[in-house]
Amino acid sequence: MAPRLLSIPAVAAALDVDRRTVYRFIAAGELPVVDLRTGPARSRVRVPAASLDDFINSRAVAPPARRR
Repeated sequence: MAPRLLSIPAVAAALDVDRRTVYRFIAAGELPVVDLRTGPARSRVRVPAASLDDFINSRAVAPPARRR
């Protein structure tokens, strides 16, 4: 089965951030993409769903320790 690919607006919605923030994550190499360019025009990038899951898991933080 082929991996599910997400558009930039879909990733932005899933992360509750602006599209520009998603592009910054991509430019920083934190979020891998698949480029579906079909010619000399603008590239059309998609984010594999598994990569988005990995990105979210890598940014998860442990809850603070309970005070006594």
